Order: sequence, then C-alpha cells, then structure tokens
Amino acid sequence: MSLDTRDWLGLYLRGLAMGAADLVPGVSGGTIALITGIYDRFIAAIAAVGLDALRLVFSVDFKGAWAHVDGNFLLAVAAGILSSVVVLAALLNWLLLNYPLPLWSLFCGLVLASAVHLFLVARVEWTARDFGLWFVGIGVALTLGLMQATQLPVTPLSIFLAGAIAISAMLLPGISGSFLLLILGMYQPVISAVVSLDLGTISLFALGCLCGLLAFSRLLKALLARAQRATMATLYGFLLGSVIMLWPWQQPVSSVVDRHGDNRVVQSLPVSPQAYAELVGEPMLWLCLIAFSLGAVVVSGLLSLGSVEH
Repeated sequence: MSLDTRDWLGLYLRGLAMGAADLVPGVSGGTIALITGIYDRFIAAIAAVGLDALRLVFSVDFKGAWAHVDGNFLLAVAAGILSSVVVLAALLNWLLLNYPLPLWSLFCGLVLASAVHLFLVARVEWTARDFGLWFVGIGVALTLGLMQATQLPVTPLSIFLAGAIAISAMLLPGISGSFLLLILGMYQPVISAVVSLDLGTISLFALGCLCGLLAFSRLLKALLARAQRATMATLYGFLLGSVIMLWPWQQPVSSVVDRHGDNRVVQSLPVSPQAYAELVGEPMLWLCLIAFSLGAVVVSGLLSLGSVEH
C-alpha cells in the first residue's frame, strides 16, 4: 500500500513516540501504537512476516513480498523508532539517572489519560461481556505489577522461554520485556550473556524472541479478526491497570545488581508521596505534577495525529 507524505509523516511520528516509550524500562511501544490507532495494523504487519512472505522472496517477487508485509507501513514506523533510539536515548538516560520521578510521572499521565479516553470512547458500544473483559485486563495488569520476582533455573529451555515472553510484551500495551525478565529472574543472566558475548545463550534468547514474536503476533491478529471489540476491551483494561507499574513513588522491595554494578529494583510497591519522602527520599512533588499534566497534554497531540488508512 502506497503512502502519501502526510501518511508517512504521521506513521513516522508514531514510530518516534513508540521508540521513546521503548527506551524507558517498564514502558511499551505497544502502548503508543494503541493510543495512536495503529495497533491492529502493526500487529497484522508483524504477523504477515512468515513462510508466505519467504515464498514470495524466493520466487523473486520482491514487490509482492513487500506488499504482503505492509512494508511501507513498517518502514515508516521503524524509521521513527530508530530515530528515537539515535536522538532521544541520551536524553532519556540522563532523565532516568537525574530526574526519574518526573519522567515516570510523564508516562504515568500519558498512559492514564489515554486509558481513560479510550474507555470513554469505546464503552458506548460495549456489552456486559466487554465490560467484564475490561475488568479482567485491569486485574491481570495489577497482578503483574504487584507480583513478586521469582528466579527461574537458568537452562536452555528457560532462556528460550524468557526470550519468547519478553518479546511478546513489546506487542502488549503497558508492559515492557525488561520488566518481565526482571519478574522471571532472567534479566541478570541475559545481560551477563550479552556482556560476556556468550553466543550460545544469546542465540537461544534470540530464537525465543523470534518464535515469540511470530507466534504471539499471529494470536493477537486472530483475536482482533474474530473478536475485535472484546480483544480491545481487554487491552484497554490492561492499559489502565498498567498505571500501577508507572506510578512514580515506589518503595523498593528487592533488587539485583546489573551489568554496571548498580542495584536494579526488581520489585517495588506503590506508596504515597508522603510515604516516599519518609521511606526513600525527596518526592519532587511539584515537578512530578507538572510532568504528569504534560503527559496528559501529550495524549491530545498523539490522538490528533489522525487516522491512517488501513
């Protein structure tokens, strides 16, 4: 499908926002895809990558293969994501190190405002089942957010499964792959393998990522095709429930040592700003309130990008 300049720019900006979200641990680019209205097309394009596309490539029908995977769409979004990685990585890393609470507040405001907006727009057509699934989505996200970290035994199977589960999180709004790796206790083994260039472990993890991406995208595509409203209701609930993971004031419960020798929190509990001040440190309340409001304002900008032709 061809894209005009306006469509390409809109998709590029969406990719830019998705990349920025993916750069922050605990935030998913799938959140931005859902907010900006390209979620189902994004899932369909990824799910199209497979044997049919390979057959077209091997038959030298490159144009057909490109169209089959919605290549123009993926290219525009990927260009935006790559631009974010190149341009915004240093800034976001600096904010995470120096002003983590306002940064979390920004994303908390963005996700909360988005979840409320999507719910208010969609609920008009919902049935009792859709409302039930919305509550299920909220419950699952809250459970994940409050779940205690575990430690899976480091085996070839667990490494493969960790890759499959972590990459699947990229396709879900409100949760990141790194967060799930921390919950599973696989963050440190994977990071250690990357640092030590353990090609065996890296290959297993990458294979798990590939299989998880292709399998989960197909599952989501099938759900969206057969029960689009029910699936979106569940995802909207998941998005709202995920706010607990972005709540800026968290009391650390347990942590691991990352590849830089710093402690990385693997479990925390949301607390009030006052409790945070007593238990952890300066809550930066006014900066957080400003950042939260800015996040809510950004939502209107993301929503005004306009619909992209499917």
